[in-house]
Amino acid sequence: MEKQRFAMVSQLQSRKILISPTVIRAMQKVPRHLFVPVKIRKYAYEDSPQQISHKQTISAPHMHAMMCEYLQIEPGQKILEVGTGSGYHSALLAEIVGERGKIISIERIPHLAQKATKILRNLHYDNIEVIVGDGTCGYHPGSPYDRILVTAAGPQIPNSLIQQLSEKRGIMCIPTGNRRWEQELLVLMKSEHSIKRKSVSKVIFVPLIGKFGFKE
Repeated sequence: MEKQRFAMVSQLQSRKILISPTVIRAMQKVPRHLFVPVKIRKYAYEDSPQQISHKQTISAPHMHAMMCEYLQIEPGQKILEVGTGSGYHSALLAEIVGERGKIISIERIPHLAQKATKILRNLHYDNIEVIVGDGTCGYHPGSPYDRILVTAAGPQIPNSLIQQLSEKRGIMCIPTGNRRWEQELLVLMKSEHSIKRKSVSKVIFVPLIGKFGFKE
């Protein structure tokens, strides 16, 4: 499916959604079709979200691209991902940070965490650690993080995540809003003396479940 993958990337480039060479290379390389159920693999490179299991989805390719671009990821960084899901976005992040970087991904659903871990190991992503837990609490042992990516929408930005974001130009990308509608993608930039946030897009994500998110 390499032809479909490169066509997907070219389309996103033509729409000016994909810009950075590192993000482009990552999306060209990671085999998205291996992260979706076999029965829907033929749709893997369409620009639309797809159902995986446990009422969760893999986001549309343009959304993966946008979030990677907004994070302004650099090689060697340490990233916290809240919501492993299929593991596809974890792989993109791992490609961008490179071997010197580290991805810690938290997934609340054990089955999804186990499945994603198996796929990521088979693809030799040794710089990704998948942890089963409540992502709204972050993962304090690994903090501070250069970047934080949240792949589900909560009612607000959890304070725990803000605290675990590095004060050295740390960036977080997170959707917030209602449980199923009126959500917006926020980019938060943290420094030693300030925290700035801006809304960059209207979005629709699955709800962020946890202590500092929505109730299950």
